[in-house]
Amino acid sequence: MQETVLTFVDVAKSYGDVRALHSLSVAVQRDEIVALLGPNGAGKTTALEIALGLRAADGGRVRLFGGSPQSAATRRRLGATPQETGFPDMLRVEEIAAFVAEHYPSHAPIGATLERFGLAELAKRRAQTLSGGESRRLALALAFIGDPEFVVLDEPTTGLDVESRRRLWEVVRNLGSRRSILFTTHYLEEAEALATRILVLDRGQLLFDGAPRTLRGLIGGRRLSYVGADGPVSVTTQDADAYIRAMVNGAVVFSDLEIVRPSLEEAFLTLTGGSQ
Repeated sequence: MQETVLTFVDVAKSYGDVRALHSLSVAVQRDEIVALLGPNGAGKTTALEIALGLRAADGGRVRLFGGSPQSAATRRRLGATPQETGFPDMLRVEEIAAFVAEHYPSHAPIGATLERFGLAELAKRRAQTLSGGESRRLALALAFIGDPEFVVLDEPTTGLDVESRRRLWEVVRNLGSRRSILFTTHYLEEAEALATRILVLDRGQLLFDGAPRTLRGLIGGRRLSYVGADGPVSVTTQDADAYIRAMVNGAVVFSDLEIVRPSLEEAFLTLTGGSQ
């Protein structure tokens, strides 16, 4: 039987009159890579902070490895990269990694972890000399340095260029083969590249829980793009063959016809009413 790593049952959280989470029930299983998506203010970061034991829920039940997320023993089994990070200016990269590693009973090799995240050549550099992208890579490396069973990443690749982001996708994908990962992102391409399962949160409520292909399938049909007599045309239709036959039978002038499935982004925007 697959082990449940994280469980939310009817979890609620409010900040004054603002309800961040409303009766949220969801579970993360071992060896899953789960993307938590939602517009700004959907409650994603609040959910992660509750999972990490950094905030207490107002109501409902939260279990991490069957225990309290606020238990020190339980939290030693997880690693995390928050949305905002900062490091002591005068410490070197390798010193920061070693310091964090010592908080775990059995940590990953420090040198190999720095190498994996492209930080080996920066090991002797002080934190104050790192660029924004280098600091973000260090923050991600620290999430895995303790060889945790569960990793929580809040907007992990924010601030990275496209090439660096894709390299890190490969690293996270490989590291996720033997542990559970829960991450938030505004990059829908990132969710599709990494996640085995997607959760969509909006206004504190869970709107979707399933595979990326299932989310895309909510729109249905195909998107047709072509150049017509008056310029580019893009339409979504449930029956692409019938649409094209009608154009041909009607002697519609067109060129550069392309037929694709609706993207994950289109499905997400449809589900959340166009907000991102």
